[in-house]
Amino acid sequence: MSRVTSKDGTPIAYERQGSGPAVVLVTGALDDGSENAPLATELAGSFTVFNYARRGRGASGDTPPYAVAREIEDLAALIGAAGGPVRLYGVSTGGALALEAVAAGLPVDRIAVYELPYSLDAPPGHWRDYVVRLRETLAEGRRGDALELFMRLAGSSDEDIVAARTSPMWPDLETLAHTLAYDAAVLGDSRPPFARLAAITQPALVATGGGADFFERGGLLRAGRGRRRREPSPRGATHPGRPAARRRPGGAGPGARPVLHHLTEPVTRSCRTARSGTRAGRRPCRPCPARSR
Repeated sequence: MSRVTSKDGTPIAYERQGSGPAVVLVTGALDDGSENAPLATELAGSFTVFNYARRGRGASGDTPPYAVAREIEDLAALIGAAGGPVRLYGVSTGGALALEAVAAGLPVDRIAVYELPYSLDAPPGHWRDYVVRLRETLAEGRRGDALELFMRLAGSSDEDIVAARTSPMWPDLETLAHTLAYDAAVLGDSRPPFARLAAITQPALVATGGGADFFERGGLLRAGRGRRRREPSPRGATHPGRPAARRRPGGAGPGARPVLHHLTEPVTRSCRTARSGTRAGRRPCRPCPARSR
């Protein structure tokens, strides 16, 4: 485990492996980078991979008060450790953070994002109510209830939540619950920030898999404006937030192929939006304790 110091003095922990052009993996909600480990191994055959724990997670520090700008500075520090321009891959809210970092002018050659949880069609007060209740719940120290709020937002059933709360993984998730507020801040009002995204000129792959409405309310594909090409749906890539971690133990699986292809393409190729997996009858299963029934 290596560490780099962010601009505000916060230590950011990361694992580095492989050789080649640098790619930084930006994880989503309730993860300290562990879920990207299989993808990091796959990418290490072609890249120098930086898989890091976002601030407040794992071995990274957490200097208050939180601001999205601090997370962008964390990425800037990692890019500095990489020695120059990198390629970014972000999952869920990590994808939104990666886009914000590119829009802010960080030196990035190209970007791939998966399951951006932007929304255009939800009731106006739905997201706002979630953020307010999340803030109150965390202020009262009710981490488990904060996790439940997030799971309900993502479409989890009562059965899913009961299974999650009784899972041996639940205490580990509770240690990350405060970072749900960070992810909410990254998403702002939950709508795609079109004005800022318009500043991105780098080639970008915007992909979606087998998520349900929370991940597919229109904002995802509309955020990926530009010329699009739909790609074949790779089997086994239907787990929201993890196109590469669930196909087989120790391997990234077919869901990683569009990402690998995009990140290794010459930078002169055009942008596109890809779709992977199937969505019929699927619910978002994050947090993953719901899968342990």
